[in-house]
Order: sequence, then structure tokens, then C-alpha cells
Amino acid sequence: MIESSSSRLNESFLQVLNVRHRAIAENIANADTPNYKKQTVVFEEELRQAINGTTRDELEIRQTHSRHMAIKTDDASLIPHKIIRNTDTTMNNNGNNVDIDLEMANLAENQLMYNYMADKVSGHYTKIRDMLQNLK
Repeated sequence: MIESSSSRLNESFLQVLNVRHRAIAENIANADTPNYKKQTVVFEEELRQAINGTTRDELEIRQTHSRHMAIKTDDASLIPHKIIRNTDTTMNNNGNNVDIDLEMANLAENQLMYNYMADKVSGHYTKIRDMLQNLK
């Protein structure tokens, strides 16, 4: 498949947005669960570094024999992310710290970013398809 570094980065961003969506949805589902602590997905600094090309230098590992175990898969995300559970605060008397209004706003923002990136990735492959069809 024809792929560029920007399309690969965009697809990785979609993967991280999907992880964030699941964390927000879990927070909303547990808004009334006693002692539940909300989760947040942090990736912005890593995304900024990936866009600027200033990611940490990592040792490149290669598979030198077909019977060796693969170290890194081709579909691994280029954007590292962390899921952090916030245990420092409490919103309700039951020990829960989920602010449902904030979570709904985060969900809407995340959905808008996901839709934008999905259109961007789709547009990349549509351009390639159109280019290949016009080669006839």
C-alpha cells in the first residue's frame, strides 16, 4: 500500500483518539460509581514531537532472521500515549471524581478531532486512488 510519513502519523493519531474515546466513555459510564477515579489519555507532547520531527532517538532494532520474534509491528502507533488515573481529587460525596459536564465536552471535542482526522486520512487514499485510475 502507498503510504507516506504524514499518512502514517495521521493514522496513529486516529488510534490515540480512539483510545481517548474509550477512556472518556468509561468515565461517563462510571459517573455514579462510588470511588471511581477518572482516566485521561495524555499524548499531546509526544504528538508535538512527532510532528516537529524531534522524537527521542531510539535504537533501531531489526529482525535479521525470519524465525526470530518480531520486535515492533508495522501497525504500532507512532504516537506514544499514557492512560493516567487521577486519584488526587473527589467531585462527589461517594469518592467519585468524574465531572459529567466536562467529560461530555471532552467527548464532543474528541469526536470532532476524530472526524477531521478520518476525513484527512480518507482524502489521502482517495487522492491516490484517483491518481492511479487516471493512469489508464
